[in-house]
Amino acid sequence: MRADLKKQLCYALTGAVVGGLLVFPSRCAAKNSSLQIKGSDTMVNLAQAWAEVFMEKNTADFVAVTGGGSGTGMASLISGTCDLAMSSRPMKDKEINLAEKKGIHPVEIKAALDGLAVVVHPKNPVNGLTLEQLSKIFSGAITNWREVGGEDRKIVLLSREVNSGTHVYFKEHVLRRNDPNSKEEFAPAALMLPSSQAIADEVAGNPAAIGYYGMGYLSDKQKALPVAVDAQSPFVAPTVENVMSGHYPISRPLFLYAKGEPAGDLKRFVDFIQSPEGQDIVRETDFVPAIAAGK
Repeated sequence: MRADLKKQLCYALTGAVVGGLLVFPSRCAAKNSSLQIKGSDTMVNLAQAWAEVFMEKNTADFVAVTGGGSGTGMASLISGTCDLAMSSRPMKDKEINLAEKKGIHPVEIKAALDGLAVVVHPKNPVNGLTLEQLSKIFSGAITNWREVGGEDRKIVLLSREVNSGTHVYFKEHVLRRNDPNSKEEFAPAALMLPSSQAIADEVAGNPAAIGYYGMGYLSDKQKALPVAVDAQSPFVAPTVENVMSGHYPISRPLFLYAKGEPAGDLKRFVDFIQSPEGQDIVRETDFVPAIAAGK
């Protein structure tokens, strides 16, 4: 991540948290417009980076970013309490129908791409897992690391909570292997944690743990495992290049949803996100641009 963006993010994170909302105290006064963005915890750091750079360039604007999960973002959009909902999954039909009943016509904006990293403690000797092994681990069919080439140690399962779009995506694409008839669920022993950072922190301190989160949360305190589609396929690491090429098997788009076709201040912000500068920020925060260079 470039130095100036790190400085901006550092500035952002020194804001006070009031009622769960990140507030930038020296910037709140004398603003002509205010935008509210809520939803996916996976996207919070990215959205904060967009907001800070946008506000540096547009000093009369204020953009507030709040997490809580994709479901929270959708609920806020439907209730009219945010301008943009961040979501790491597509909007559900029932959410669209509820929005339409309230006179809200959601517009989907693909903002970035992400690879879900499966992470373990750096000292875990396992160096790769297949999608089938992951499905069996997280559903509880495999409970000891020795069953997948590791030490004789009980596996500690970590998952995002059910309101998270990351949770939903992992369940549908890994546990259920994209089978619409599958009823596979997370094992009852899985610990449902409130944020990707909570999973990262737990894995860093627990040699028996395994969890998953967006690539933007990776650090040297966890080991990201290469993943193979099946036992006959190559193991592929969660990298930007592998997500862009489609080779990494646990990849997904990240969305923003507006209450209608963006206009005015909201359109200016969305245009910034989709601009080369906005997509550079996507790359600098360890996600993958949704829009090719030069578009």
